Amino acid sequence: MSSGGWNVNAAAFVPNVNARPFVPGQPYIPAEPAPPPAPPVSADPPVEEWDAEVADAPAEVVEESAPAPEPVPETKAPEPEPEKADSAAVDDKDASEASDVIAPLAKKFERVAYVDGQLMYLTGMVDKRTLEKYEREAKEKGRESWYLSWCMDTNEEEREKGKTVECGRAYFETEKKHFTILDAPGHKSFVPNMISGATQADLAVLVISARKGEFETGFDRGGQTREHAMLVKTAGVRHLVILVNKMDDPTVKWDEDRFNEIQGKLTPYLRKCGFNPKTDMTYIPVSGLTGAFIKDRPTCEQGGWYSGPCFIDYIDNHLVSMARDYNGPVRCIVVDKFSDMGTLIIGKMESGVVVKGQNLVLMPNKQPVQVIQIWSDDVETDRVVSGDNVKFKLKGIEENEIQAGFIICSPDALCKVGRVFDAEVVILEHKSIIASGYTCVLHIQSAVEEVSVKMVICTIDKKTGEKKKSRFVRQDEKCIMRIESTEAFCLEPFKELPQLGRFTLRDEGRTIAIGKMNQHQRVIALYRQLYHMGKEYPKGKEWFHDRLKAAFLKNKDETDPKKIDELLNRAEFVIKEIEALYSLRKYRAMKNRYYEDK
Repeated sequence: MSSGGWNVNAAAFVPNVNARPFVPGQPYIPAEPAPPPAPPVSADPPVEEWDAEVADAPAEVVEESAPAPEPVPETKAPEPEPEKADSAAVDDKDASEASDVIAPLAKKFERVAYVDGQLMYLTGMVDKRTLEKYEREAKEKGRESWYLSWCMDTNEEEREKGKTVECGRAYFETEKKHFTILDAPGHKSFVPNMISGATQADLAVLVISARKGEFETGFDRGGQTREHAMLVKTAGVRHLVILVNKMDDPTVKWDEDRFNEIQGKLTPYLRKCGFNPKTDMTYIPVSGLTGAFIKDRPTCEQGGWYSGPCFIDYIDNHLVSMARDYNGPVRCIVVDKFSDMGTLIIGKMESGVVVKGQNLVLMPNKQPVQVIQIWSDDVETDRVVSGDNVKFKLKGIEENEIQAGFIICSPDALCKVGRVFDAEVVILEHKSIIASGYTCVLHIQSAVEEVSVKMVICTIDKKTGEKKKSRFVRQDEKCIMRIESTEAFCLEPFKELPQLGRFTLRDEGRTIAIGKMNQHQRVIALYRQLYHMGKEYPKGKEWFHDRLKAAFLKNKDETDPKKIDELLNRAEFVIKEIEALYSLRKYRAMKNRYYEDK
């Protein structure tokens, strides 16, 4: 028998408790033989011989061992056959990942790894030699049909499992525009990474599988297609391109009826999410494997019924330019951070302009920093503007002091920080009611915070907008609730900066609600203070409103962040002034009563 095998017929191992301890350098001394096994214990009453002397028995009694069995020839286990990919997983990993969100637009983009691998090749960002290398390596791993996805899935875990885990990043250029691809994961286990990618996007590209059964699996209740569509809308993406992929599959064969069937089922739900079918959605049939309708139309008659533009032509010539806030205060959201000869962060410019050498502030910890180097799409530059994907080298801070979701701001216009805020929330999916004390996880841009519902203020009728007081809210209802976070984080009311005013609530791996912030903690505290002071002060609440009209209440709909801060500061000053006057009057009244008593 080989040394690495097991002898199933070997005698049982009996440890020798009398063995001498091992001493390095001492010659081998045979150990005393091990005692025989103890006799079985009987449940019957003990016999008279139970106390007979047996101390020396182990030395005198020698058991005859049973004759050794004849050696059995070793049989080797059959070698496993090479693993064969399931037919449903050959083309697009698995059915649960049949739809992936993607976000391309002049400056942002994201999608399923097969389609964007073909896109990188067709735009010249990946050469033929590299693609052949990926094909050889994929074939060695038994994943030969997955080689296109290796253009974006770069780590071993993603290549072994065939699932995108992290949000990949790449770039390509067309004749007129420069695009950044954000390849977000599609599997339900990695939705938080998908949210982080979607919040950086200007355009979302939803890749749908046309293969029989895969679209239905992803679109039915609980599938990822529905959740991804809702999440990209919540992230602020205004336009959606739907690529109906795998049109060349044997179960589809470029069937126009299948394309129309998918379009007919998907459009009503996307309309419910908030996308306008006429202006916000575009359907394009494609094949990620052959590249049909991604850059060029196929030479054969397949897909001849489609008369619209190819995908690259569409994003290059038919998209409206994105609105950018170049004159606003600096707001750069930190997506990732690392250390490489200094502290570096990766982020997205949401507003303003940053130049090399500029002094800024990192919120919420109010840490002053200086930008000493700037990269835009891995190209070093001296200046970046709103909408750019950037990498900054910062001076004055360490890498472990930064977290995803922090915001780099102008020193004279800091973003707001708080733990409590009022928000308008729509409950998407939740079996029971949501009331005060309910806890979940909040996703806002790249930040992830544990939050609890402090109170449900009111419910809102979706049709009439009528508000009604309520202590709880159910699925498919809209409400205003007060939310409290365990830690302070950066936030902005939706009216002031929509990118920082949208959020998602998730619980137990599901997206349960979406919302937008109405008021932050500072405004809530002012109103609460006014209310209580109005009740206590003899002249009543109306007197306070009259005093504060010029300072705050008259301008409560102001949208300019600088003016809002000025108004809040003025309002707080007026309140302190009133408190001082009130305290003085109370003191004088107490003093007068004291002398009257005397």
